Amino acid sequence: MPQFFSNKRLILLLVGVIVLVALIFFSLRDRDHANLPEQIVKDVVGFGQQLFSKPAHYITDLIDDVDSLLNTYEENQRLRARLVEYAAVQAELSDIRKENERLKDIVGKEDDLRDFEPIHASVLARNPDQWEEKIVIDRGETHGIQKNMAVMTAQGLIGKVVLTTPFTSTVQLLATQDPDYRVSALVVGKTEAFGLVEGYDSERRELILRRIDASFEIKEGQKVISSGLGGIFPKGLLIGEITEVTTDDFGLTKQAHIKPAADFSMLEHVIIAKRKSTEVDGSDAGNTDEAKDKTADGGKDGDGS
Repeated sequence: MPQFFSNKRLILLLVGVIVLVALIFFSLRDRDHANLPEQIVKDVVGFGQQLFSKPAHYITDLIDDVDSLLNTYEENQRLRARLVEYAAVQAELSDIRKENERLKDIVGKEDDLRDFEPIHASVLARNPDQWEEKIVIDRGETHGIQKNMAVMTAQGLIGKVVLTTPFTSTVQLLATQDPDYRVSALVVGKTEAFGLVEGYDSERRELILRRIDASFEIKEGQKVISSGLGGIFPKGLLIGEITEVTTDDFGLTKQAHIKPAADFSMLEHVIIAKRKSTEVDGSDAGNTDEAKDKTADGGKDGDGS
């Protein structure tokens, strides 16, 4: 009996192998149509793949989109940071270029100082009092600064030192309402004339040149420079340009409005003219015979103290 079952199992195994080989051979043949079992299996498998593949593709695409969006956001943030940095660099470069041009102009002014030693300084503060227009600079007695030294920018004359400390100095500007503040000046052009810069027209933002002899023919557009008489202000420093000429009520003298060459509202770097020789007492162009001969009233004219 066991022998029989053993042979029967062997026969079934052989039959199964033969059927399997036949099915494999049958499925490997080139056919135009699949048989029914194959159709059923393929359709079931295809439907299952379709059922699971679409959500999987959707989720995968969504994850890719989110990842791409995050990458785009991060890249956008980096680009914005780069743009801000670029703008800052451009602004800094522009400021450096302007400052470099100003410093070049200031260095070029050293040749105009003649018997004066130029000392460069930066503006620290400004007095808001319009009657007593003053600035504070970062150079003082330890740097050789003394009272009554002339102060200028690359554009032209702006004032003089009126107070010193060991490390700072106070500069009174030409744009002041102080009636005692005077500067001897020279109108240059085809005809020349001496006068005194006295006062400031705050409405027009212009200096006033007074005591010009009425016999001198001066007109708008002529330049006004420092006369150099008296020893405070070096000769030839540009003060401004005449914008209007009028005659006083008696017709004896003329006066003119001057548009300042220097911008008093934008002062950053200045030059102090340190005298190399004699000391002066604060008078400008009033104590010499030459000044008496050339000035309109022949009297004392100075910048005041």
